[in-house]
Amino acid sequence: MRRVAPVLEVLVPLALLGVWALWSANSDTFYYPPLTDILSTFNETWVFERVGSDVVPSLLRLTAGYLLAVAIAVLVGIPLGLNATARRAAAPIVEFLRAIPPPALLPLAIVVVGVGNSMKVLIIAFVCLWPVLLNTIDGIRGIDPTLNDTARVYGVSRFATLPAAAPQIFAGMRTSLSLAVIMMVISEMVASTNGIGFFVLQSQRSFAIPEMWSGILLLGILGYALNLLFTVVERRVLAWHRGAHA
Repeated sequence: MRRVAPVLEVLVPLALLGVWALWSANSDTFYYPPLTDILSTFNETWVFERVGSDVVPSLLRLTAGYLLAVAIAVLVGIPLGLNATARRAAAPIVEFLRAIPPPALLPLAIVVVGVGNSMKVLIIAFVCLWPVLLNTIDGIRGIDPTLNDTARVYGVSRFATLPAAAPQIFAGMRTSLSLAVIMMVISEMVASTNGIGFFVLQSQRSFAIPEMWSGILLLGILGYALNLLFTVVERRVLAWHRGAHA
């Protein structure tokens, strides 16, 4: 089964692309061009030509916002997870802020911060903060009481048991990664002069439909690649956790 899974992971997307290519081969609809046209446009647009002008700025914003959110969430989540009083005091604020739809904050962010990269990074960070924060709090609270008792008996600091919450923290980080891609695109569509989201919106406005589809295809590839990279890092960092379960 372990040998079949990687093969299926490659064959299923290729099969879907084949179905898409066959379905769209004779398409004469302006908004749904043949897959061959989209792939040709993708090659002309994204293979080196617009990497520096659009892909790199988007990745820099995404990375900065995501890492900022993870750092703040872990630093705030650990004390909230350890202290029930602080957790209850912060709960109304956390629930209120995470209930605000992030796109609704874009006009405020533009007015307060401006339309530069700082606004986009802060919006991405705001969206990514909550899954990591909540998972950090729950992960700290869910540490096995026996582990805490053992640490106390041996005179070990309670902070030494915090790595036990790492699997749940990584689960929140994985959720936030997909949200970072979504918010990166939205922020670039609203106020930007470059980036993948800006390119997709401008292509739609100028009726450059193959270019628009190529940008959407790039976003899908980017999301998949980031998730794959995250999985590799997670496996290395949490190797001890998998070994313990094995």
